[in-house]
Amino acid sequence: MYKIMLADDEGIVIDSLKFIIQKNFKNDCVIEYATTGRSVIELAEKFKPDIAIMDIQMPGINGIDAMKEIRKTNSTVIFIVMTAYDKFNYAKEAINLGVLEYLTKPVNHSVIVDILKKAMDIIKQEQKKRSNDLMIREKLEIVVPIIESDFIYEVLSGEDYSIGAENIKNLLGIKEEYGMMMILELGDSYVEGTLTNPLGISVKAQAIHPVIRECFKEEFNCVLGPLMVNKMVAFLPSGKSQLDYDDRTSLIERARMLIRELVKRLDIQFRIGIGSVTTLDKLHSSYQEATNAMRNGKGRVAHAKDLPLGCEYEGDYPIEVETNLFSMIEKGNLEGAKTEANLFYDWMLKHYPEYEMDIKLKVLEFILFAEQKAFLNGGMTYHFRYRKDYLPTLLQIDNYEQLRKWFIDKVSEACLNIITKKNEQANGVLAKAKSFIEENFHKDLSLEDVSRTVDISPYYFSKLFKEETGENFIEYLTKIRIEKAKKLLQNRDLSIKNICLDTGYSDPNYFSRIFKKQVGMTPTEYRERVE
Repeated sequence: MYKIMLADDEGIVIDSLKFIIQKNFKNDCVIEYATTGRSVIELAEKFKPDIAIMDIQMPGINGIDAMKEIRKTNSTVIFIVMTAYDKFNYAKEAINLGVLEYLTKPVNHSVIVDILKKAMDIIKQEQKKRSNDLMIREKLEIVVPIIESDFIYEVLSGEDYSIGAENIKNLLGIKEEYGMMMILELGDSYVEGTLTNPLGISVKAQAIHPVIRECFKEEFNCVLGPLMVNKMVAFLPSGKSQLDYDDRTSLIERARMLIRELVKRLDIQFRIGIGSVTTLDKLHSSYQEATNAMRNGKGRVAHAKDLPLGCEYEGDYPIEVETNLFSMIEKGNLEGAKTEANLFYDWMLKHYPEYEMDIKLKVLEFILFAEQKAFLNGGMTYHFRYRKDYLPTLLQIDNYEQLRKWFIDKVSEACLNIITKKNEQANGVLAKAKSFIEENFHKDLSLEDVSRTVDISPYYFSKLFKEETGENFIEYLTKIRIEKAKKLLQNRDLSIKNICLDTGYSDPNYFSRIFKKQVGMTPTEYRERVE
C-alpha cells in the first residue's frame, strides 16, 4: 500500500490525478490532498506520504519551500514536481531537494503512470533493503554474543588463540592491539567488602542478564562474555599499551557509574575487578590480575595497578623477554624459544658479567621452569632423580659460552618434548579421524560425529583439524567424496544418481554443483572425458 499526497491549488488537477491513480493502481494506493502550502506541510506531518506530487505555485508557502519543510520530517518521501512553471531556478532547487521528476503541465496520462511506477519501484527496493538490513541486524544480535563468548572462553583458557585471533577481531570489529580484562561480580548484598549468596543470585541473574549486558555495552566499548554463575567477564580494547593515571582514574569512575546504574535498575549488588593493559595474546594475565583485584581490593571497584599485587622488577629487567620465552616453550615454538633465551642470556652478560654464580642460578631457574612446562604438558615423565647431575654440571662449567650452550640445549630439549607430545597427540587424533571419515564418507557425516569418535569437543577438534591439515572438516570431507565420485564415474554401469547417493549426497543437483565447483566440469562431462 503506497501513500500518495497530492498538492495543487486547482481542483481539476487533483481530481484528474486521483482518477488516473485509482484507475491504474486501484487499491494499492491511499490518496490524500491539500491545496495550500501550509496545509500540505501539516498534512505531510500526519499522513507521512511515500510519494508527493507537488505544484510549485500554491497560495501561501510555495511548493519549493513546502518540500524543504517536509524533507525535515520525512527523509524518504519521493517528490514529483508537476507545475506550469518551467523556470530554471525552480528546476534547480527541485533537483537539490532530490526530486524524482520535474514535469511541466499539461502532462500526458501515460507519463504520470510511468513515473509513479518508477517511484513505486524505488520504494520497493528501499523496503527490501530495509528488510534485509533488519534481518542481518537480527542475525547479528544472535551471532555476536556467541562470538564474544568464544573470545572470552579463549582468554580464560589461557591457551594460544593466535591462529583464530584475526578472524575473531575482524568479526567483532576490534582494531586495537591492546586491551584489558574486567570482571563483574553479582551478589544479594554487599557486606564488609564481600558479595553474599553468589550461587543463589546466579538463578536470578539469568532473567536479568539482558539488562546487565545492555548497561555494560552502553558504558563500555567491550567484548562481553556469558554469565558464569555470578560473574561476567569483559574485554576492553585499548589503543594504548598502558594507561596513565588519568586514564585509569577515568576508567574506574566509569565502572563505578556502571555499578550505580545497575543497582538503580536491579535489586542486587555488584563489584568490579580490572586488570592492566596487555597485548591481546597475553590477556589471560590481565584476567588473573582482575581476579586478584577482585579478591584483594577494597571498595566496589578495584584496579590491579592500585593494589600491591605481583612482583616488582628492577628498572631494566627484561620481563617481556622472560614472558615471551616461556610462552614460546609452552607453544612448542623451538626457534622462538632459542631466540628469547639468547636475548635474556645476552642481557645477563651485559649487566652482570662479574656475577657468575648469579647467572648460573638464573639459568638453572629458567631450565627448571621450562621443564615444569614440559611436565605439565605431558611432554616428559617426572622422575625424582631426573636432575641429579644438574648442580655438578653447573659447578664444572667455567666459561660463559659453555654455560650458554648448556642453557640453550636444556631449553630446546624441554621445548622439543612439548612439540613431540603435541605432534603425537595431534597425529593420533588425526589418524583416527581420517580413518573414520574414510570409512563413513558415504553417510550423513557431521563434525560432531567425528569429534565424538576421537573423544574431543567439536570446537577443539575443528581448530586442531584446520591447524594440522590446512583445511576445515567440510573441505576435507568434500575432497574425499569427490575423489571417490571420480573413481565411480569411470564405471559406466553406475548411474550418476547412485554415485551421488554412494558418496554421501542425497540431492543430485547439489552433488552436480559441488562436483563442478571442485573439478571444473559436471559429473556427466567428466564421465565423457575419461572414457
